[in-house]
Amino acid sequence: MRPKVAVLFKMKSKPVEELKKYADVEFILYPSVDELKERIEEFDGVIISPLNRFPREVIERAERLKVISCHSAGYDHVDVKAATERGIYVTKVAGVLSEAVAEFAVGLTIALLRKITYSDRFIRAGKWDSHRTVWSGFRDIETVYGKKAGILGMGAIGKAIARRMKAMGTEILYWSRSRKPDIEKEVGAIYKPLEDVLRESDIVILALPSTPETYHIINEERLKLLEGKYLVNIGRGTLVDEKALVKALKEGKLKGYATDVFENEPVQEHELFKHEWETVLTPHYAGLSKEAMEDMGFQAVRNLLAVLRGEVPEALVNREVVEIRSPEDVKML
Repeated sequence: MRPKVAVLFKMKSKPVEELKKYADVEFILYPSVDELKERIEEFDGVIISPLNRFPREVIERAERLKVISCHSAGYDHVDVKAATERGIYVTKVAGVLSEAVAEFAVGLTIALLRKITYSDRFIRAGKWDSHRTVWSGFRDIETVYGKKAGILGMGAIGKAIARRMKAMGTEILYWSRSRKPDIEKEVGAIYKPLEDVLRESDIVILALPSTPETYHIINEERLKLLEGKYLVNIGRGTLVDEKALVKALKEGKLKGYATDVFENEPVQEHELFKHEWETVLTPHYAGLSKEAMEDMGFQAVRNLLAVLRGEVPEALVNREVVEIRSPEDVKML
């Protein structure tokens, strides 16, 4: 019998065509948790995006489910502990988003310092009545060139950001769980303790995953070290204490904040909206390039099929699951 697989978002067509060679595929686009609870027992595998929450209450009803394939590098939208307890394999994609997200991080940085998005809103609102309005009315606009860029997190994305920022004439400081001699040699990146990176950088870019250790890693105390500096976040919204961040912006202590991620998503109202000059805000789409999405789709499909073939993919998140349910027990292909 062919496996039955649910895809919970609009995945690119070419990866779907590949999946259909081996499985019966049904699209359930962006279902609520209640909808998932009603349908999940029908499927052997699912492919999900970061917009699809997969909590314990869904997993506990997943009688047939063998694999949850995340169409993302992050997996904090899945209750991995619950999946492991039930012998469900959880996989992620790796590497394919690095270049797209790094490019976006640099774009956010340039837009923040050069006030590009503010200027776009300004001109569309019909406010450009003279050159004097701009030259005398705009506050300080700065170049990225010549700055010290501090990167928190030096995985594949952090390294790709470092290469681009170095090419723009910045000095690279970084903090990571471990030192990265390769990027130190390649771009002259300098490893420093976390607080020293915050203290010495002009621009700090967050490229960390969401873990218990990184929750609110930028808190009220560390925001004090960022006084007069810029902060850019393309990691996860939970890295930043947003209440403390808004306070720092209101008091004029943080010079600017650009982010693609928020503590609670999606966002329709936020205190940050009031700070048009000091912020650049985007709706969690740093990786949404055509090329990256297609690559991610193929990898998510390969991961799912590997599990259903009784293999252990390199991108398996919960490696301890093999002790609870062997690869042979989930094999269907």
